[in-house]
Amino acid sequence: MFLTPLEIEALTLSLRVALWSVCGSLPFGILIAWVLARRDFPGKNIINGLIHLPLVLPPVVVGYVLLVLLGRKGPVGGWLYDVFDVTIAFTWKGAAIASAVMAFPLMVRAIRLSIEGVDRKLESAARTLGAGPGRVFATITLPLIAPGILTGVILAFARSLGEFGATITFVSNIPGETRTLPLAVFSMVQSPGGEEAAFRMVLISVALAMAALIGSEVFARRLNQKIGH
Repeated sequence: MFLTPLEIEALTLSLRVALWSVCGSLPFGILIAWVLARRDFPGKNIINGLIHLPLVLPPVVVGYVLLVLLGRKGPVGGWLYDVFDVTIAFTWKGAAIASAVMAFPLMVRAIRLSIEGVDRKLESAARTLGAGPGRVFATITLPLIAPGILTGVILAFARSLGEFGATITFVSNIPGETRTLPLAVFSMVQSPGGEEAAFRMVLISVALAMAALIGSEVFARRLNQKIGH
């Protein structure tokens, strides 16, 4: 099946948005997951609730909040535009942010569960041998939680590929700029005689998701074998 220019455009944009979404949020996901797993502090439950709020809120609500905050007249978006001449809303960068916000709880949850499963005696043994906190994390904790990080990355990537509600509310449905695969399917369904084009987009989405899941399964198996050895 040869792809049309519109399909290539939507596919390329979806991959770019999903990759930037995951890469941009991964360092924060690891940090927050570690804090939630290893630290007790006042307001921890509130922070945990805020992080997981996008899972229970309607995506349209999340998109509206992002529009209020990051739009040109918003407190953050207005400052970025005035100081750096950077516009977030109605751009592909905004689509990546919307996808990252919606996928972030899944990433944090997977990594946090992995951190909680690490035997802390191994870390304590490394510290008794003179290793500092940074080296312990890099040489002991990080390799052990690598499967959890991979799981979080794949979940976030898949969620980013399928994001619709927050994206269309925050950055609209602009061809070539914010029209990812889900938005392209929506546009085709709304167009008279667009059922065939929508079906092709759906097939592309399914193929992409399956490729990501199969690839992650193969990579995770090899990673677990390497850690086991």
